[in-house]
Amino acid sequence: MDTTQRPATGELVFREAAETDAATLVELVESAYRGDSSRAGWTTEADILQGQRTDPEGVLDVIRAPGSRLLVVERDGEAVACCQLEHRGEHAYFGMFAVRPGLQGAGLGKVIIAEAERIVREEWGAREMQMTVISVREDLIAWYERRGYRRTGKRSPFPYGDERFGIPQRDDLEFELLAKPLD
Repeated sequence: MDTTQRPATGELVFREAAETDAATLVELVESAYRGDSSRAGWTTEADILQGQRTDPEGVLDVIRAPGSRLLVVERDGEAVACCQLEHRGEHAYFGMFAVRPGLQGAGLGKVIIAEAERIVREEWGAREMQMTVISVREDLIAWYERRGYRRTGKRSPFPYGDERFGIPQRDDLEFELLAKPLD
């Protein structure tokens, strides 16, 4: 008799990514941000950036980095979302967040970010979560603000000329640091 507990149908499973997940995660991230498939969701960057969002080497770098976790979120055995967590002392960094375009807008993102915050608070003792968002992504920044993140006023340049991060379609891109206390 098999007594292994399995999640109920439709239940989310969070697990750390393995190197064998790299191709699946590249496809997931690309589908959420680039090209026509990304337009099915609301997180698309297709109008401001073309080219790639990530590649297998970039995903493997996150998986292998000390103090870093790449979480895979699965439903019924399919990767439906992912996010990067990086331990940076008293704060943690949240990045590479992607939800399948057809599932966006249904509350999945809220559940994932709440679980990411719980993990870094409980397992790493992080007192703050930080992230960078392209500053012209007002809709996305507003979504994070509704989750308790605040604009810090700190900005950093977009890596123009490095096609590993995409091909900019405008000349005013920069990153803005958002932060949320986790007390």
